[in-house]
Amino acid sequence: MTKPKYEVFEGKLTTRGHMQRTGSLLSAPGMLTLLVFLLLPIAGLVVLAFMQRGAYGVIDWTPSLENAKRLLGFSSFGWASDNLLIIGRSLLLASVTTLLCLALAFPMAFWISAHKPSTRALLLAFIMVPSCTNLVIRTYAWMLVLGAQMPPTWIARAIGIIGETETLYPGQFAVYVGMVSSMLPFSILPLYTCVERLDWRIVEATKDLYASPLRVFRHGILSQMTIGIVSSVILTFVPSLGMYVVSDLLGGSKYMLIGNLIQQQFGAASDWPFGAMLGIVLILASVLSLALLQKISKGKSYV
Repeated sequence: MTKPKYEVFEGKLTTRGHMQRTGSLLSAPGMLTLLVFLLLPIAGLVVLAFMQRGAYGVIDWTPSLENAKRLLGFSSFGWASDNLLIIGRSLLLASVTTLLCLALAFPMAFWISAHKPSTRALLLAFIMVPSCTNLVIRTYAWMLVLGAQMPPTWIARAIGIIGETETLYPGQFAVYVGMVSSMLPFSILPLYTCVERLDWRIVEATKDLYASPLRVFRHGILSQMTIGIVSSVILTFVPSLGMYVVSDLLGGSKYMLIGNLIQQQFGAASDWPFGAMLGIVLILASVLSLALLQKISKGKSYV
């Protein structure tokens, strides 16, 4: 019989098997938490997605692919593109929101880092404190600001952006304003952290090699901020996909997104199986976007 091979770990004589058993025991609470609060609800959602809606909203536990067909637009009345258009509109809104947040967050991150430490803390507090306010309250505030009797609407009418009888709220513009204002703090923080860690010697080296301003930004600054950009995109894009409060209120209940559609299925429509199918689409879209970002960022510099 082969004797176990002993190793020294943290000053103690032990075996690899004993270390593995100890590690499994220590990680068991965390793994159990993930299983109960993450994997089991997702598994239940997957099972529910392939059931059917019975009479009066009661779930019919007969397995079926009807919800998948309905998602793709097929029904007893033929094919319609409504659901696919809603999914596409949600992806577009999340993508545009993310790009706008990045465009605003970049200069703000550098502007904050240019101040002295005490002022930086104050500026970051100004950015984060509004996020501590309930999202519904903030959205109602934008409804008031963009209303027909407020200065932004007057200015938009005066310069010809909208007609004399039109308003900024409700509408697509109001939805984008609400989305960007809600997601911007989560885009700024990762970028600010990267700006704080920038190695300016690399930037000076690119200048010494007579690089153009664009190359200095690309190779000296952008290459060091890859992890911040990826984190910013994740924290902005993924929540934006499922957002429905902003679009429902600022869009006047006419700007339908996948989040609104899911809310309807679990609410007034009482069609939980189809709502679960839409939820799976949302989860898959988030996972695929995260995988794509990981692939893009793989091998990049995380200085």
